[in-house]
Amino acid sequence: MLELPVVSKEEPTPRRRKPDWLRVKLPIGEDYKRVRKLVDEYQLHTICQSGNCPNMGECWGAGTATFMILGNVCTRSCSFCAVKTGRPPEYDEDEPRRVAEAIRLMEVKHAVITSVNRDELKDRGAEIWYQTVIQVKEQSPSTTIETLIPDVRANWDALNRMIEGGQEVVSHNMETVRSLYRKVRPQAKYDRSLEQIQRTKDKDKRTKSGFMVGLGETKDEVLEILNDLHQHGCDVVTIGQYLQPTKKHLDVAEYVRPEVFDYYREEGMKMGFDFVESGPLVRSSYHAERHL
Repeated sequence: MLELPVVSKEEPTPRRRKPDWLRVKLPIGEDYKRVRKLVDEYQLHTICQSGNCPNMGECWGAGTATFMILGNVCTRSCSFCAVKTGRPPEYDEDEPRRVAEAIRLMEVKHAVITSVNRDELKDRGAEIWYQTVIQVKEQSPSTTIETLIPDVRANWDALNRMIEGGQEVVSHNMETVRSLYRKVRPQAKYDRSLEQIQRTKDKDKRTKSGFMVGLGETKDEVLEILNDLHQHGCDVVTIGQYLQPTKKHLDVAEYVRPEVFDYYREEGMKMGFDFVESGPLVRSSYHAERHL
């Protein structure tokens, strides 16, 4: 068995330079410019931009993007996330049409849609979610859809509405191991997120989740969250390196080596997952089309 270093939770490793395996190409090329133009023209938000995703150049250059609906201001204050926190403005009821039209013009084969948390809304934004999926399907019948949905805070009626539009994959990210939830996702609950994934699976949906490493978790905790996800009906898992968005966010405790990600992938596949995407630059929607 591969021996992995244990990182102290009390004394995180001081900030250091990113290793070579975390270097990415700058976004360039005509396809990147075309996607950028469409996103700007239709006044859309993408998690690629709001979340400072390191893969934006690669994905946009390939003509794909992860659209973020319901605005770009989140009601949560997760300590790892670059998305703005605050009181969101009123949501735009025309947004589903614009997202659907942009996806059609981009000729996207597999669309990924996510959103901020809208805890102040009674339905958590479920109707906008439903209408977005429906309108994408109407304008691009051959496009498959993955929806990365937020924590509905046990509003299971809202969950059912979010996932009944006909999308092929429903994802909900755990983000981190159980012991780090209070520090990383202070307004979320580990077991509640697991229940949301299980309820989604009970509706016969293909389920997916993702989490980060490098926050101070141990090897055993990573294996524990993998096992918990498998036991709660999760089909696909993504594992990536946490990168600090700004100095105000959590420090990186460890830059996990590529061979350790390979080990987690192998262990996950042994547990019975359909697909495990594991690597330093992996994010929730990275190579999402492969998971079908």
